[in-house]
Amino acid sequence: MTAIPSALVKTLRDMTGAGIMDAKRALVETAGDLEKARELLRRQGIADASSRTGRVAREGLVDAYIHPGGRVGVLLEVNCETDFVARTDQFRALVHDVALQIAAHSPEVVRRSEVPPETVERERRIARGQAQDQGKSEAVAEKMLAGKLEAFFARVCLYDQPWARDEGSRKRRVEEVIREVASTLKEQVDVARFTRYTLGEGAAEPAGAGPDPAGPEPPATPDPSPVGPGG
Repeated sequence: MTAIPSALVKTLRDMTGAGIMDAKRALVETAGDLEKARELLRRQGIADASSRTGRVAREGLVDAYIHPGGRVGVLLEVNCETDFVARTDQFRALVHDVALQIAAHSPEVVRRSEVPPETVERERRIARGQAQDQGKSEAVAEKMLAGKLEAFFARVCLYDQPWARDEGSRKRRVEEVIREVASTLKEQVDVARFTRYTLGEGAAEPAGAGPDPAGPEPPATPDPSPVGPGG
């Protein structure tokens, strides 16, 4: 992988308003070519999205998805700027696909900033402890820590998860997909909040009842195939 200087990442961020990870990824994919990286971010809607960040997105949709069998459900709010865009097929399809993503991959929060700092620090301690137990050098331990934290965020943060509908080795993150749609619609688009329900979660057990030694049966993974906007 091409080594990307932090100064080059900062330059691209200043030019586009992209986040650190988006800017670094674009530079890696373009072998450090600043202009090509900028074009890549623009194609993905990430650079253009920065110019819309100050605009208020108060319209949108609330969507509900219930997996066949009724064991998993998702309630989701996605915002845009106008009611006109909220009624378009493209926006409705995006909202429905995001609901499917949540049902299938169980994120806990929308974005990294919503993860409690103490939770991140706990993951750091665990990763450092694992590296020390394996006798890794400080440099290797830091790389392991960074990799494990990225894997953690990709598991619990919706925006960091690989897009379930992408096939092949190169999967976009959920946030990339949303930014691409926002670029097409020329509006700010964001996931505001969601709740994922699993049948039986949070139910009080009878007194004296112990955990099932076999563990709970995991819910079936929803089929990511589109079933129509709002379906």
